[in-house]
Amino acid sequence: MADVAERAGVSRALVSIVFRDQPGASPRTRDRVLRIADEIGYRPDSAARLLARGRSRTLGVMFTVHQPFHADLVEGIYPEAERLGYDVLLSATAQGRGEARAVEALLGHRCEAVILLGPDAQPADIDALGHRTVTVTVGRRVPHARVDSVHTAEGKGVRQAMEHLVELGHRRIVHIDGGRGPGSAERRRAYRAAMRRHGLEPELRVIPGDHTEQSGIETGRLLLSERDRGRPLPTAVLAGNDRCAMGLLMTLTQAGVDVPRDLSVVGYDDSHLSHLMPIGLTTVRQDAVLMSEYAVRFAVERLEGTAPEPREAVLDPKLTVRGTSGPPPEGVAAGNR
Repeated sequence: MADVAERAGVSRALVSIVFRDQPGASPRTRDRVLRIADEIGYRPDSAARLLARGRSRTLGVMFTVHQPFHADLVEGIYPEAERLGYDVLLSATAQGRGEARAVEALLGHRCEAVILLGPDAQPADIDALGHRTVTVTVGRRVPHARVDSVHTAEGKGVRQAMEHLVELGHRRIVHIDGGRGPGSAERRRAYRAAMRRHGLEPELRVIPGDHTEQSGIETGRLLLSERDRGRPLPTAVLAGNDRCAMGLLMTLTQAGVDVPRDLSVVGYDDSHLSHLMPIGLTTVRQDAVLMSEYAVRFAVERLEGTAPEPREAVLDPKLTVRGTSGPPPEGVAAGNR
């Protein structure tokens, strides 16, 4: 600002008035100051101005690098934050960079609130963060923690997937567990309940896994090795999420298993990658844009005092049927396809 003032032949205070768009400068002086500022490449430091007022108007977002659904959520966060007059700062978890470090980086950059996408942290740690700053969890419910949360009705989504498979005629339905991943416990419980409800408890099988492609690959190898030892393949697999489903599909198709003729696969998330595959993944859709909008609004309304207490938004999922699900092999033999 001092450089602009010197070039324009005015005081630094007058330059400040122009940049703040306040009255006190003539139109001619205003034009000259703005022209000189443009010539020398000066841009007002909006972050410094906000900090001087005790505000950063920045939302910090913690996400996982290799999680496609998180990319979908981030894409929805930006426009809603900008609409409400807030900036967004991202901090990723990755190999060797855990959630605590990612969050501390956001707080160190003066983020006023943090939005956690699919956090794995212990509930006590999330609650402690919620007492430090405004916190929103997306994709995970943390009961009794002082945080806002946005998630889908996990059980409802799994029930839709299971009804779809049972109606197609499947009985040997396996579930790949998501481990400690967000929503995994609810999806596991809903799968077990659906198998019991349909009288399929003898066929119930939960294979330990997590929300990665590697988990699907390892499950595929396990099922193929069991087939080689005489145990039939399941007729359908409900994967913990889309990433896991894609790893499973890759292993099965490389081994010559025809999906869905020999085995149906259903994922969960409906990430942007799920419909880019050659046959398209049948999956339970979570509305990433709506989840993002809720998360941003919850954070902003807490910051601005219009919602002093944490809230929870539970959104409806929707099964999206594509090319990886069909009748079981028995249906083909019986001429039902």
